[in-house]
Amino acid sequence: MGERQMRKRISMGKCGLCGGTFSKAAMTKHLDLCRQKQVPQTPSGGRVVRKTKVFRIVVEGRHLPEYWMDVEAPANATLEDLDDFLRGAWLECCGHMSAFTIEGKTYTSGPRGWSEGEGMDVALGKVLRPGMKFYHEYDFGTTTELTLRVMPERESEIKGKPIQLLARNDPPSITCESCGKIATQVCSECIWSGEGWLCDECAGGHKCGEEMLLPVVNSPRVGMCGYTG
Repeated sequence: MGERQMRKRISMGKCGLCGGTFSKAAMTKHLDLCRQKQVPQTPSGGRVVRKTKVFRIVVEGRHLPEYWMDVEAPANATLEDLDDFLRGAWLECCGHMSAFTIEGKTYTSGPRGWSEGEGMDVALGKVLRPGMKFYHEYDFGTTTELTLRVMPERESEIKGKPIQLLARNDPPSITCESCGKIATQVCSECIWSGEGWLCDECAGGHKCGEEMLLPVVNSPRVGMCGYTG
């Protein structure tokens, strides 16, 4: 199956810390400044604050970079934690296997001894470093590929979930190819040639049949397998 195509469009996103909207290019600089404003004052009462090294990771669709996220993860979180987060935010549809590729080494989600490569039960701090680029694949049949970049690390107080969402792209505005309204459904066959984006009114007459249609969702897995967001 050929590489899936999509129309180019300007990508904007929302900061999860302050709620501001910025372009993809401006978000990294904004998060550096916004994070500094979010740093709490030294706690009173002599409470000891436990801190750990934290990575900020920029995630985007490898062939669809208009879908992107900035996330933060402590160095003691595992690749499995990051895989679970990516599945929940963007990918999970049918329990498919997945894999990270880091400096030529593969870490897979399948049972040890059955899947190829190492398992994902390894701390991020042992395999990642600032400036590194690595990759993630979900579903080895109808594959969704992601590129991840590790930004400069910092120290932060440990609290809440191991992976925190800092920013995410706004849903791309995709128009119906038949009437120009906002597309709400996409054909899982036609999408591979950059077509098949339809509004509800036009979807009923699509040549491939309604059984091939999936909802338009804010994810690089849009239109693939059985993914509905």
